[in-house]
Order: sequence, then C-alpha cells, then structure tokens
Amino acid sequence: MEKVPLVEETKVKVLHETEATLDVDGVTDYSLTGANSIYSAILSRNEAVKDAKRLKTFLELRDKYVKKKVLFEDPLFPANDSSLFYSHKPSMKIEWKRPTEICENPQFIIDGANRTDICQGELGDCWLLAAIACLTLSEKLLYRVIPPEQSFTENYAGIFHFQFWRYGEWIDIVVDDRIPTCNNLLIFTKSFRENEFWSALLEKAYAKLHGSYEALKGGNTLDAMEDFTGGVTELFELSEAPKGLFIIMKKALERGSLMGCSIDVSGQGKCPGKSNNASNDEISKRVVLKLCIVHQVTSANDIEGQTEQGLVKGHAYSIIALEEVSEDGKIRLIRLRNPWGWVLWKGPWSVNSKEWSTVSTADRENLKKQTLEMSEFWMSFDDFKKNFTKLEMCNLTPDALTGDERQSWTVSINEGRWVRGSSAGGCRNFPDTFWTNPQYRLRLYEEDDPEEEQVLCTVVVALMQKGRRMQRHAGAKFLTIGFSIYELQGQNQHLQKDFFLYNASKAKCKAYINLREVTERFRLPPGEYVILPTTFKAHEEGEFLLRVFSENKIIVLILCPLLCHPTHQPIVFVSDRARTNKEIEHEGIRGEKKKKPKRKPLQAVEETEEEKQFRVIYQKIAGEREHDKNMKTNSDGFSLETCRSMIALMDTDGSGKLNLQEFKHLWKKIKEWQLIFKRYDKDGKCSISSFEMRNAVNDAGFNLNKQLYDIIAMRYADKHLNIDFDSYICCFVRLEGMFRAFNAFDKDGDGIIKLNVLEVRPTVFLLLTRYSYVLNNIILKNCKHFK
Repeated sequence: MEKVPLVEETKVKVLHETEATLDVDGVTDYSLTGANSIYSAILSRNEAVKDAKRLKTFLELRDKYVKKKVLFEDPLFPANDSSLFYSHKPSMKIEWKRPTEICENPQFIIDGANRTDICQGELGDCWLLAAIACLTLSEKLLYRVIPPEQSFTENYAGIFHFQFWRYGEWIDIVVDDRIPTCNNLLIFTKSFRENEFWSALLEKAYAKLHGSYEALKGGNTLDAMEDFTGGVTELFELSEAPKGLFIIMKKALERGSLMGCSIDVSGQGKCPGKSNNASNDEISKRVVLKLCIVHQVTSANDIEGQTEQGLVKGHAYSIIALEEVSEDGKIRLIRLRNPWGWVLWKGPWSVNSKEWSTVSTADRENLKKQTLEMSEFWMSFDDFKKNFTKLEMCNLTPDALTGDERQSWTVSINEGRWVRGSSAGGCRNFPDTFWTNPQYRLRLYEEDDPEEEQVLCTVVVALMQKGRRMQRHAGAKFLTIGFSIYELQGQNQHLQKDFFLYNASKAKCKAYINLREVTERFRLPPGEYVILPTTFKAHEEGEFLLRVFSENKIIVLILCPLLCHPTHQPIVFVSDRARTNKEIEHEGIRGEKKKKPKRKPLQAVEETEEEKQFRVIYQKIAGEREHDKNMKTNSDGFSLETCRSMIALMDTDGSGKLNLQEFKHLWKKIKEWQLIFKRYDKDGKCSISSFEMRNAVNDAGFNLNKQLYDIIAMRYADKHLNIDFDSYICCFVRLEGMFRAFNAFDKDGDGIIKLNVLEVRPTVFLLLTRYSYVLNNIILKNCKHFK
C-alpha cells in the first residue's frame, strides 16, 4: 500500500510594530538569593570576568582622554546625518551639542533614574521608551544596563557607556555625549528635568547598536525588554487571553518581569503562504494554512489615531502595577504609562471619574499615591482587555507563571542561518525543501517530577532572528519565523525529505509570526527530538539564534550528514614527504598502494583493446575538440574556468597539460559524476536544484559541513536556484582537489593533518593560487547580493 503524505495545519500571524509619534493632534509637548533567583538568567558566574574586560575598555578610553584634556568623539557613530537618518535628510536644522553646551550644571542622573525621566521626542520609538520605563522599576536591572559612577563632573571626558544583551552575551556600547538638538532643545528622548541626560544618552547608545536613530522608528516593546535583560519573551493576544491572566500578570511583576501593551490596527490580508509555482490543489495536498489575526496599516492616521476614550492606536504603553480593591466586591485595576506624558485614558477610573467614590478613602489615597506623574493612569482590568489587543511580557527566567514553583534552568544556545538555495527551505508548506532547513538534535534525559503520573520534561524553545533592524537601511524587515519539533527514531544524521512527508511533528509553535523572537513552552517525554527553525516562506535568507531551556540536563547539537569514509575512491597523490609526484590509483583496499610490475626502460608496452578505444577519444578531444555524444549538456563544452580546475586537479608534472593517463582518470571521474547528476536531473533540463546538490555531493562520497553546503549554493546556483552541468562538474573537481590535497598530508588516515612551518607555506600557496578565484567569486557574489 502506497504511503500518503501527512497534512499538517500551520498558522501565521503578521503583527504591526508600534511607532506612534508625538504629532497626533499637530501638537508637541515637551536581591540575589542563589541559583533560583529571578536574576539567574541575567547574571552568571562568567559575567564578572566579562564585565571587568568591558569596564577596562571604557576606563582606558576615559582615562586616556582625561589625561589628554580632550573630549571624546566617537568615530563609529559620528555627529552627522549618517547617524540620524538613512532614508531622508531631516527638514529641521540639527546641531549636535554636548550637555555642557545646552545647560548649566548638567547631571547624568538626578535623585535616581525613574520613569519620570523618559519623555518621548520626535522619533517614533515609543516601544523603546515603554521598555525603559519598565526597566526603572528594578534598580538591579536598571544598573545592569546603565553602569553607575558616570557623571559630567568627576573624570568627565565626554564619554559614557551602556550595556545590552545581544544574541547570547552582554556587550558594552561606548558613545560620546553629543546629542541632536534644534534651537538648543533635545529633539529625541529627554527628561522632564532640563539638566538630566541619562535617558537621552541611553537612547543614543541603543541607536548606535542598530546603526542610526531612524532604525529605532517602529518596533515591539519585547525586543527592547529582551535587550535589557536577556530574558524570555512571551506574546499574548488579549482576545485569546488565558484564564487567570490577572494572576499571571501580577505574579510576573512580582518576579521582576517587564510588561507592555498596545492597540493594533486590524485588517485583512492575503495569505502569504502560497507558492507562486504551485497550484491550489498542490497547496491543499501539502498543508492546510490558517491565516489569523493579520494586522495591517491602512493609513498613517490609523497608526496615530486616538480612540474615543483617549487611547492611541499603534502606540506602546508600559504596565506599571496591578491592584485589587474591595468595596461591594473585588475590583481589579491596572496602572499604565504613556511615554508622551499626555493623551490619557478618559474612561472609568480616569482622573476625577465617579468610580473613585466607590472605594474606601484608604484605598483611594493608596492608589493615587502610587501614581507618580501625569503620564500614568488607572483603568479596570476588564476595560484593559477590551481596549488593548496585545500584551508583551519579558520574563527573567523561563519559570511558568501559572504556579508558585521556582526552578533552576539549563540553557543551550545555538547560532545558525538560512541560506537561499541551500538551507532556507521554508515551512511545512514546502515539502520539497522543508527538510533542508537547519536541524538540531535535542536530547532530554530526565522528567521534571518523578512523582507525576506522566513522565514529561518541560522545554522552552526561543527562536530569534538576528540583525534585521540594523539592516533596515537596505530594506530588511522581520521575517515570519517559527519552528517544528519531530521525534527521532534512532537517526543521527540530517533527516531527508521522506521522513517529514510521512511523520507528523511532535510539537510546534502556535503560529509563524513576524516578530524578532518566537517562544513556546512544551512538555515532552524524555527522548531524542529534532528541532527545525524555519522561515514561513522558502528562499528567505537570515541569521538566527536558537535557545532551548530545560529544567534538567539537555544536549542540543546540529544534525549534519553522517561523517563516514567516502563511498567513492578519490584520486590520491602521494605527499611530498615521499619525494614523488606520481599518481596512484586505489582500486583495492583504501590506502593500499597497488604495485605495478617493473618494466625495462625501452620495452614496448602493449595496449589493451580498452586503452586503444580510450586513446581514440583522447585524440579527438585533444585535437578536434569533439565531445562524447553521451555527455549531454546545454552548452558547447565546459567553461574555461572548469577546464582550468580540471587541469589544476590532474596536472601532476606542472606542464599545464594533461597526458593520456591523467586524462583517463579525469574522464572516469566525470562519467561517474554524470551518473549522479542524471539521478537528480528529473526533468532532463541538464540542471539540478541547489537543494538537491547536498544529496549529490553526499552520493559522490564528499562529507561536508553545513557551511560548505551553503557556500556551494551561493557560488554555483543561478537566480532560479539551479546548478547546470558545467557548474556541477566544476564544483566536484574542486572538491576532489581539496580532498586530494588533504589526503596527501594525512599520513595516518585519521582525518587530521599536522604541518610544520616549512610545510604550511607551500600548502597555503598551493590552495590560494589554485582556488583563489573561487573565493573571489564567492565574495563578489555576496557583495552583489547585499547591494
């Protein structure tokens, strides 16, 4: 009975970034307790060493300029338009000034950093400011990002530094204190105190991290929260809020989590999952695609429009507190903050509303006392769920918020990339390429609680795409990403297409989404699994970070083709150590040299019938440039580049030509590789898919790592992601040459070579002179790709 491919449901969400600016109405207004601590995900035993190195760099620069009595000017983020915008030149006249030039007695921080020091300017980075406001609720978190003991008086040299979590490690960003101004007023973020500048300099450091101020326009609060903590992000659609959301949020605040919310603009969009080359029937056979909650911008007014009760669409708010008051029953309230400092809630529980009279005087005074500034307001929790659409939460550890248990967590961090034509296979909608995505083996050892009836392990998987905001100037946007988890059945190499066609996923993300990070929590039985991080569409390139958290020991490894001895017999040359340069053909045991009978110097050698026929072919090719009729390619022969590679491989005497014996071995190889090529040339067009090149290389006996497969796709595939016969042979010839060169120095056959200084130089020279144009072509192709 023929197997029928499985059909799986895939969901996709497209979210719009918050980027509201201040011109809505055309008006502008200016404790650590051990391994289970909530800070265990942020502060590790290695961070003290890294902090010392970062601090040394900053202190060295500061002391150098203090000694020279010169103010620091950052050459990597200059005070000019390139640091401001990349798409257009600002209309206003901008001057970069130091705080000492803006006001008298400038201060870095006055009476502690708090949320009153964060007022949004002309830049649409409310998402960032909402995260900074949440950060001020915890001094430990705040001063992890803003190192203390910085000032405009003691050891002042115009240099400051801030620290951000970046793809698995904390990095230190150094900036000078020149800030964009217009008419002597700060253009972007500012404090309500005219002489306080920590928030403006923090914004500048974050802009430097992403390339420019304009790169901060529009975003998700989760991104900044994660950069400030290194925590684990969660996104909630309030229309699908879990039960007990109030308790979950209250517990999150108690554990130091950062939270924000916003109102998305709803709309309908086209399904992004349909392949242009596939029919409706083919798509329906592959996967059922469910499109849900698509948020699109219909106009600029939608982004920055106000609701009737004073809330702003497409704008980020900070969640400051949650409280319960009782007077004729419990009333649940939530306190929010608008970075603008105005345009506040006008509904129930707003300032001077009648609802305040329904609670006791003590509760009323207590709640109003908590409200530090005019930018904060209270509203009922039910109104919060009705009016807002998205809740963003960044937890400092992966602990679930539905229980009281606190755990210590093990984390595995893996970096990878999707390469067009090689490892950018797309989601399960694309079964022909889905299997080519990077594959990570996950091994779970122990269940969480031996006393539970079900033997299960808790796993949190977080997939983050890297560097997209920094590439905005080149038109990059966040990709729609997600992942699937399959149970392994004894396999220990990269899984092939058939495995995914006939096996259902064990777990997967709820939906593919265009966020920087997608996070899901699972409970799986102990065993071995494979995680496939993917983009929603095939052929989309990007880099990613895959983090896997578990309460117990885990191992996460990249799955590569099985490393074994090649099935083909490569052409092996004796190394220079044997003081010979003659070719030896291995037809017997691998590594055994076949002895040939000795002949007298001038004795005539009688040719066999097979050798006579081969000599005829050689003479035709060498003389008349005719081709073998069986060698069908859509060209007039091999390209000059391929021919040079062939000669470089086979020319043992350095003559620049091939003799009969050398050509014989070359021709034999080409015929073997041609058979493999035909196996994957399914449509007979003399080309194979770059995705199938991986299998063709393996069939030829070359065992490569993932990076080399990616390079082959970038180097040899055309714009349609196909590799023609000439490029295919050129690639194989070069691989054969590299394997041959390695084998020549592998004396023990253990896959490791050792070279002394005298051997390194000629070896490197040989590789560079023979294959430098390969590297040049790769570099040129990548340059064209990124232009």
